[in-house]
Amino acid sequence: MNRANGADRARTLLLSASAIVASASLSVAQVPRSEVLGPGSSSGTTAAGVIPRAAAQPSAAIVVDPPLAEPLARGVVVLEYRAENIRIVPVFGATALAVSPRVGHLHVTVDDLPWDWADASGVPVIIQNLPAGPHRVLVELADANHHILDHRAVEFVVPDVGQQARSAHTGGH
Repeated sequence: MNRANGADRARTLLLSASAIVASASLSVAQVPRSEVLGPGSSSGTTAAGVIPRAAAQPSAAIVVDPPLAEPLARGVVVLEYRAENIRIVPVFGATALAVSPRVGHLHVTVDDLPWDWADASGVPVIIQNLPAGPHRVLVELADANHHILDHRAVEFVVPDVGQQARSAHTGGH
């Protein structure tokens, strides 16, 4: 390929790339700023890219995989999950119920304890220092007002890898 052909080809690629960027900018610009909720909006939400819900949405669901084998062999429980028809984000309150795509978070309960924790991180659930033996983790998918939309329970056995029982009084840090 001679130098002139290379320059023409580079110019053609540059023009094509510019056209793609311009096209993408136009499609984003077609959504009126007043319809995009985000920081500074009066709705109280902080998630960018959500708009008021116009129609009914499909049901939200959660899929939770069994614990990852390699970390579990070391006594660490890593539960990967996938939320369907909902985004896991730290947005709460009644106003957040009216956005699309739907937003929510998880409630996680270990071994049917009377307490749980809320997780809106969107990353796998990681639990450490469970005693060796059988365990059950309940993962509930909740909307922005903590109403449960779906749930899955995962049962597994933590192997005895020499975990030491933790005590509130360890006798001198």
